[in-house]
Amino acid sequence: MDFGLSQDQRLTPGAQVVGRVASILRVLSVNMPRGIGTSAVARMTGLSRPTAHRLLGALGEQGFVDRDQFTGTWLLGPELYLMGSVAAERYDITELAREHVAALADETGESAFLSARRGGETICLLRQDGSFPIRSFVLYEGKRFPLGVASAGLAILSFLTEAAAERYITQAELEARYGPAHSSNALRERVTETREQGYAVNPGLIVKGSWGMGAAVFNRAGQPAWALSLTGIEPRFTVSRQRELGRLLLHHAHRLTKRLSSG
Repeated sequence: MDFGLSQDQRLTPGAQVVGRVASILRVLSVNMPRGIGTSAVARMTGLSRPTAHRLLGALGEQGFVDRDQFTGTWLLGPELYLMGSVAAERYDITELAREHVAALADETGESAFLSARRGGETICLLRQDGSFPIRSFVLYEGKRFPLGVASAGLAILSFLTEAAAERYITQAELEARYGPAHSSNALRERVTETREQGYAVNPGLIVKGSWGMGAAVFNRAGQPAWALSLTGIEPRFTVSRQRELGRLLLHHAHRLTKRLSSG
């Protein structure tokens, strides 16, 4: 996953340092709780090692990151936890969504999830496993995917405005990492299909045999900000069952959207 600076960040005056700090924090977030070394942070952000080390040290002085004394790895710090607790009052919908995720797992037997949009990515916030004993572990709490890769991100991408979706597809360059099924044209086709069906289907495009389906959840402004999704093994996602699972996903996504708009 590319955590480097976007074109907008490179062109906007004063944004370079902010972009570098943000990319470092994102790298640390996807490597929690095990932590990550300075060299790996530099590699994943596209920064030189001295620059990465300098910024990590400065962030550490402010409590935004922490360093394990024994391993030397970097982790997110206590100040971010405190800020996150405050921000959660506005952005965290996990308590409202929990019953819908649990109901989806119970009604389908599959693993059910809530994911949130964060810029050009989704991050998984909740996971609830169903009763079926064979599960897919492609998605788990804290896992990030670019929009358009997993079913949750495809559902969100598909219900952005035409202009926003096309801008993302043109700039995303997912094919190099995720294969030809994620070329711009292939992604446009899946977006069109998702809009027609109302829900997204990922037919084993991340890991062969691991299927997923997702439906967007909208904020008060009518923008797709979250998604409910299901994952499981291919034999559990026959064409006829996809329609049943899609109906359930849309039902719970609609109910959750209504609760958010009236809260």
